[in-house]
Amino acid sequence: MISMTTIFTPIEQALEAYKNGEFLIVMDDEDRENEGDLIMAAELCTQEKMAFLVRYSSGYVCVPLSQERANKLELQPMLADRTDRHGTAYTVTCDYAHGTTTGISAHDRALTVRSLANAESKPDDFIRPGHVLPLRAVDGLLKKRRGHTEAAVQLSTLAGLQPAGVICELVRDEDGLMMRLDDCIQFGKKHNIKIININQIVDYISK
Repeated sequence: MISMTTIFTPIEQALEAYKNGEFLIVMDDEDRENEGDLIMAAELCTQEKMAFLVRYSSGYVCVPLSQERANKLELQPMLADRTDRHGTAYTVTCDYAHGTTTGISAHDRALTVRSLANAESKPDDFIRPGHVLPLRAVDGLLKKRRGHTEAAVQLSTLAGLQPAGVICELVRDEDGLMMRLDDCIQFGKKHNIKIININQIVDYISK
């Protein structure tokens, strides 16, 4: 039996990696989605990082934002009445309006992600709909909701960065199914990416 302490990176080390623009694999609770998401700071997302993210994930690139940032950018809910069973707060998709072409390339999506994180960006800097999906984190973050959305913004805040992350669910090459813990462990070893879980972040902010 593998010890959980040997699987998961200490949160302090994970935060240092996150601050330096590295991906983290973040696991949620087994009784929730039981998925591993690749997460990194939105403001540090390069074209190369985006290409890696899309290659090994579902490709459904999301950008969790604080409520304050989402309000400033006037990011409206995708639907007035949410039906997502996990309560994820999807907003209307967007592309950055300057320096992008179709919006779908790794270059364009990385630029959109960084621009969503940029405190100087304004609502009219974005075209809607687009190819990047902003998400609204709940106020209180992981103290109120234990989702990957809140985990991304919480990590960015703890790292002293803008309250925005970029996330996508990891999928298996062979069948396209979601990666669970065992898959994520192997993926992390292969690509030298640290693994943490949401419980660790909750414990850290509760100290």
